[in-house]
Amino acid sequence: LSNQWVPLWGGVLITIGDTLGFLFLDKYGLRKLEAFFGFLIAIMAVTFGYEYVMVRPNQVQVVKGLFYPYCAGCGQYELLQAVGIVGAVIMPHNIYLHSALVKSRAVDRSRQEEVKEANMYYLIECTIALFVSLLINIFVIAIFGSAFYQKTNKDVYEMCVNTSSPYIHQLQTNGSLDVDIFKGGIVLGCYFGPAALYIWAVGILAAGQSSTMTGTYAGQFVMEGFLKLTWSRFRRVTVTRLFAIVPTVIVAAVKDVSDLSAMNDILNVLQSILLPFALVPILTFTSMPTLMREFTNGRLGKALGLLISLLVFGVNVYLIVVYVEDLKQVYLYALAAIISAVYLLFLAYLVWKGLVFTGMTCGSRGQDHHFTHQLLRD
Repeated sequence: LSNQWVPLWGGVLITIGDTLGFLFLDKYGLRKLEAFFGFLIAIMAVTFGYEYVMVRPNQVQVVKGLFYPYCAGCGQYELLQAVGIVGAVIMPHNIYLHSALVKSRAVDRSRQEEVKEANMYYLIECTIALFVSLLINIFVIAIFGSAFYQKTNKDVYEMCVNTSSPYIHQLQTNGSLDVDIFKGGIVLGCYFGPAALYIWAVGILAAGQSSTMTGTYAGQFVMEGFLKLTWSRFRRVTVTRLFAIVPTVIVAAVKDVSDLSAMNDILNVLQSILLPFALVPILTFTSMPTLMREFTNGRLGKALGLLISLLVFGVNVYLIVVYVEDLKQVYLYALAAIISAVYLLFLAYLVWKGLVFTGMTCGSRGQDHHFTHQLLRD
């Protein structure tokens, strides 16, 4: 957006100030903050929708892909992208955030009728939000799939060299095209003009602000709920932002934008790997009759939750296997094997505990019942 006037590390530092400013909107009421989130989402929908119309993907194939997610000749690279999409869309920290935001609603939880009514309205709210999120992701994936998939760097370079794009030096001339959100904007600008480039940039900016704010808020709720830290709002926001911003500033200062984009892709995959640690507890708690009473998950909800969890586990295990196969050094094999074993063992322990707390008697111990009573007391 600055036409390279602002250095990469400078842009990262700017996000500290604007994010802090946006986060203090909750001082004027949660509804105003939610309205601002809605504004950012609307910007994403409009900007990415514009790019979708410009690219004009095959509508039949897009609809088919929604119900039959298959592509001919796809392999490990495409699966890695799919795992990254799962991590980017179903962010683990957003599960904590939504759980905390439910508590902000003025509902008399001692009255079953009011809780049912609140659940209905929250279901409508979440359905609308997820539907808009689905549209945005359809736009982005279809744009990348139609405009960039199976293209070579030479194809794109020859298209861009005939334009006045100031970012032509960011493109290579050999090998297959490896597109990220930065190069995607450059190529869209070459194909459809500067307007497409800047509209894409505005959409990415809105997406980044929204993601940053939700991550920071989730960090605050985790600090308050799990760590029992009753800090001031400014102190909480500052500390949680520093945890994320310091590594980003370092990478931005010593590397270029392609490295930062690669780090973003890795973080999306890591979020998918970490997803079970948020997914299993939330399914466990909502399936506990002693905790949820008449609002406990039904059999269909439990079955769907289990199916989705197993799917996420399976994809993550496959991802680990693929990653280990690509390692060349023996000590890296050993390190990866240890980390993978710890990850899988902890997942198994988490699932076992979840089954115990939801009613399985085999393997349960007295301290499990003590934990349940303590949870109900809190």
